[in-house]
Amino acid sequence: MSESKQLQRLLSQGWISRREFVKRMTALGFVASVPAAMLASMPAHGAAMKGGNFRVGLGHGSTTDSLDPATWENAFVQFSFGYGSNNHLTEILPNGDLAPELAESWETPDATVWTFKLRKGVEFHNGKTVEASDVIASLNHHRGEETKSGAKGVVTPIKDMKADGKNVVVITLAEGNADFPFVLSDYHLAIVPGNADGKIDAKSGIGAGAYVVESYEPGVRAKLKRHKNYYRTDYGHFDEVEVLTIADVAARTNALTTGEVDLIDRLDIKTLHLLKRNKKINIHETSGTAHYTAAMRTDMSPFDNNDVRLALKLAVDREALMQNVLRGHGVLGNDHPIGLSNRYHASDSELPQRKYDPEKARFHLKKAGLSNLKVDLSAADAAFAGAVDAAVLMREHAAKAGIDINVVREPNDGYWSNVWMKKPWCMVYWGGRPTEDWMFATAYAAGADWNDSFWTHEKFNKLLLQARSELDDPKRREMYVEMQGIVSNEGGVLVPMFNNYVFATSNKVGHNAMGANWGLDGNRGMERWWFKS
Repeated sequence: MSESKQLQRLLSQGWISRREFVKRMTALGFVASVPAAMLASMPAHGAAMKGGNFRVGLGHGSTTDSLDPATWENAFVQFSFGYGSNNHLTEILPNGDLAPELAESWETPDATVWTFKLRKGVEFHNGKTVEASDVIASLNHHRGEETKSGAKGVVTPIKDMKADGKNVVVITLAEGNADFPFVLSDYHLAIVPGNADGKIDAKSGIGAGAYVVESYEPGVRAKLKRHKNYYRTDYGHFDEVEVLTIADVAARTNALTTGEVDLIDRLDIKTLHLLKRNKKINIHETSGTAHYTAAMRTDMSPFDNNDVRLALKLAVDREALMQNVLRGHGVLGNDHPIGLSNRYHASDSELPQRKYDPEKARFHLKKAGLSNLKVDLSAADAAFAGAVDAAVLMREHAAKAGIDINVVREPNDGYWSNVWMKKPWCMVYWGGRPTEDWMFATAYAAGADWNDSFWTHEKFNKLLLQARSELDDPKRREMYVEMQGIVSNEGGVLVPMFNNYVFATSNKVGHNAMGANWGLDGNRGMERWWFKS
């Protein structure tokens, strides 16, 4: 998408001011082509104010964390550095659309060769201008056999990168991927200064984002200040930001109620009703891609029989799980991993919601040649808070269908290494992914490292490759809706619910519509929000 069209969309949605719109369009030489009537009809967006020290208390952060983008994995580093002090080539907007960030525009003839034009004059925190060589060095940091980056998988398809002058980068993929610009918004893929040797100083903390890292104590706190030469005026409103690790939920909540911090995450759902009584606090919820699953190994009996899998999916009361485990703070799952915030999420009319139906579950057991069924379900709260309770409820629901679920309470310690992808059926948590291809390729493609149901489906895998390189949007939607149906009806995962991101701010904090691709406004609250007064 061209930057001029994207700017018009941002203005129409109230995400930039008319002043910012005119400034950026004038720089592109396009403002004269925008009718005055259009500008007059756009929202003023004048609420954002500059100033103040924004204090944040997060239930994340470890002494083993670092400023190296390759190591980032929890919300503390994602919020503080992934998006707070760094920029990427692209940005996912609150409505799920993709916008230019350090890239001014991009184009491709075939979804394989991508040309990114960079904004001119953008400065890193050390004063160096962002150039094509910096982009190449930054992405290369996550590539190769030696890297241990969490983004290695998403950049592995890059076959070649080259600079076409200082402001253009040409990236060639091994195969077409129409979602590639979305991939480049991954929090790991921060663009940082490249050295003369084509590498980066991974732990310098220097980026091109709205905030400059002043100090950092891993597992304790990070202090940042506004980047005075930041190229955007619509982001980065606070003078200073302090992010604290407050692991205990009671301590976090107390810090907010006493005014010691302005934002906390990971609220205690059980006591949320008490927090709502405080008129100085605003509670926020977004529904994104995070979801709970019960993964069945389809390479093991009895889960190698799809009628058994369907019986189990029909034998679970999702509404009861939602109310008892999430206390209503989520949305029902339909046995596939694509959430409401994904672009091609299948609507109820496209894929009807599966409901609790013990009699139909018995029907599928009979088709599988069974009159009853006994299976083990491994669970530990290491999978997600309330996983054991959820498993016990599932046992109660399934009994009405003649299914005896034996809940095996596994140790929290070592759950992900000793149970997940080892035991035949177990409870799992997924943060999800911002695009359908990204999620499907990670956990549902045949042979994928994290295909925790060990599932393979010929038509699904064929559609996955076709949809990945399809540039016609309506055709892509048809493919992804069909794929969601295949996973729901034939896949090896039971997906009963998607959990909401629930967090709270002081009522002094202002904001626009919030993104749901991650919590805390897509983990961009630091740069998008402001103090009202």
